[in-house]
Amino acid sequence: MDEAEAPPPGGEIESVNLREALEKRYLAYALSTIMHRALPDARDGLKPVHRRILYGMQLLRLDPDAAFKKCAKIVGDVMGSFHPHGDQAIYDALVRLAQDFSTRYPLVDGQGNFGNIDGDNPAAYRYTEARMTAVSGLILEGIDEDAVDFRPNYDGQTREPAVLPGAFPNLLANGAQGIAVGMATSIPPQNAYELCQAALHLIENPKATTAELMRFVQGPDFPTGGIVVDSPAIIEENYSTGRGGFRVRARWHKEDLGRGTWVAVVTEIPWLVQKGRLIEKVAELLNERKLPLVADVRDESAEDVRIVIEPKSRNVDETVMMESLFKLSELESRIPLNMNVLVGGTVPRVLSLGEALQQWLDHRREVLLRRSRHRLAAIEKRLEILDGYIVAYLNLDEVIRIIRFEDEPKAKLIETFSLTDMQAEAILNMRLRNLRRLEEMELRREHDGLSKEKADIEKLLASDARQWKTVAWQVGEVAKTYGPDTRLGKRRTTIDASKAASIDLATVAEAMVEREPVTIVVSEKGWIRAMKGHLPDLSTLAFKGDDRMKLSFFTETTAKLLVFATNGKIYTLEASKLPGGRSGGEPIRLMVDLDEGADVVTVFPFVGGRKFLVAATDGRGFVVAEDEMLANTRKGKAVLNVDAPAEARLIVPALGDRVAVIGENRKLVVFPLHQVPEMARGRGVRLQKYRDGGLSDARVFAAADGLTWTDTSGRTWTVTDLTEWTGNRADAGRLPPKGFPKNNRF
Repeated sequence: MDEAEAPPPGGEIESVNLREALEKRYLAYALSTIMHRALPDARDGLKPVHRRILYGMQLLRLDPDAAFKKCAKIVGDVMGSFHPHGDQAIYDALVRLAQDFSTRYPLVDGQGNFGNIDGDNPAAYRYTEARMTAVSGLILEGIDEDAVDFRPNYDGQTREPAVLPGAFPNLLANGAQGIAVGMATSIPPQNAYELCQAALHLIENPKATTAELMRFVQGPDFPTGGIVVDSPAIIEENYSTGRGGFRVRARWHKEDLGRGTWVAVVTEIPWLVQKGRLIEKVAELLNERKLPLVADVRDESAEDVRIVIEPKSRNVDETVMMESLFKLSELESRIPLNMNVLVGGTVPRVLSLGEALQQWLDHRREVLLRRSRHRLAAIEKRLEILDGYIVAYLNLDEVIRIIRFEDEPKAKLIETFSLTDMQAEAILNMRLRNLRRLEEMELRREHDGLSKEKADIEKLLASDARQWKTVAWQVGEVAKTYGPDTRLGKRRTTIDASKAASIDLATVAEAMVEREPVTIVVSEKGWIRAMKGHLPDLSTLAFKGDDRMKLSFFTETTAKLLVFATNGKIYTLEASKLPGGRSGGEPIRLMVDLDEGADVVTVFPFVGGRKFLVAATDGRGFVVAEDEMLANTRKGKAVLNVDAPAEARLIVPALGDRVAVIGENRKLVVFPLHQVPEMARGRGVRLQKYRDGGLSDARVFAAADGLTWTDTSGRTWTVTDLTEWTGNRADAGRLPPKGFPKNNRF
């Protein structure tokens, strides 16, 4: 307990400002979480718990070629000496370091049940055994040679390393995941060989850009493989800023079964996705009928992943089927990138790819210098002793006499032969059996070798160029060990932006809707519903209040519906998303952003490739292609521009070569269709001239077939001789033929 927090003497009560106390304690907690738990160090890429596990295993001499030891022993030693935070937390971290599907380059070699990619838990630590891998050996290399600083452990009884030497680029090669207070880190694993090549380039070109480094580092390399479908530009931006994410897809192929049947086989799944949970999710989607193209999914995995997806029929497009699965399941996953690490072990900062590599290289240089100084001190000490041995060899009889007969042999040796205290002590501590080894040639050979090594180290310490050359050699050795031809170093993840969706999302969404016949019903007040099947008789259909049917038509659930409104806009609805026929439906106004005061003119299914004549009450109109009408948003697409008080009146198929227009003044005019321009949007041209009133109805027809209409009694009339009413666009017209309906509608 700090002095500031000690209780007041005499049992008195002291008032403390609650806000200040909370701020102080929360800040201490936040700093502890950030510094000692959640964020990795930029130098060795390890969090404290992982660092303590590796150091604890090193103390237990669990080298890669040593015998395995129980994980309970490892966990107990680490918890007792370095990490007093609970045995399960330590064991979970140990297990993850051993899982080859979680860690790209495992740091622990596990024996026993360490869990699997299905998501099954590992066995208890009393059943499993472990030792270090060669990668751990590289990370710990030189720790006994004063390569790094040590600090007291939690109880001050021993010491632990503040950072490990880290000859392996562990931060980027194995990545890290962590959530601190107010910040988090997420670093996907990369390929160690590529990182080493980029580091060598960075040594030669310290100002290298991210684009230059990406000549070596293609992108993430996940333990479970998969395909990264992001473009090189996105990957470069991610590496430049240290933030972003990567879209990873499962690897799959089509497997022919003969006679036109086939299945899709998934052989690699995204990183951190549990296979068992993935299959359960796909099965749930099947039960909920959200995957109409998929008939079945089954797991045929043994040691390798093999998920078999069976299509609904042999005619299903495999790409569309897989796109639907990528959209709805974890077969496509987004792996976030947030390279937030502790720089210098103290300052949390988001680094770019180049900065992260530079932090590792700077650390390797510092380790090199410290190990060199440690070796230099050891050489100087040995040389001093060798000088004393040579003196003793040249004066062996006198040395023996002094030792046998003098009361203070050490002082006499120093005085007689001008020896140092260390030299005299070494001579006195030498065993008799070693006297036979005191051969001058051997001593001088060792002396010369150490003197040469000392000179080389002194040159190294005096030259930055030599230091970086040595670091480059060390990095090159790591690159050879984990090259692309090795089992562990071979790249597993493919970077291929062309594997992204090659078909538009609309096609996928349409394919995911089960095709069924429906009858669309629209009421006078603008309510719409979709009734299952094609129903020829709707006379018994009920409506709410005084509402009644306006129109109905047959279509399918996969169809898009176009809604033409009096404001001249066209809105798009999906038949699959309409309410069912058991209810009274829902207002179209709630499904789209219909302007205040605007009403629905008509609704019809989108077919594609057709052309329509649109017209307003003021008699203006034009021809528009159906493909130009599709709206992508709820706001709709403006087609016919109208100025109040005029409104959009009609939209009719432009099938034929003549246009018949009748006004509210009961005047009919017929003219060639080519006189009406085709436009995508606008006010159009005048179709008929009015003195009073406006347009009532219009129709496009073929002159050879004649003009047809249906009267109020249901009888059909056809007039082929229309000479009397034929004129030009914008003519006033004449009264219609005998028998034309009084409501002025065709």
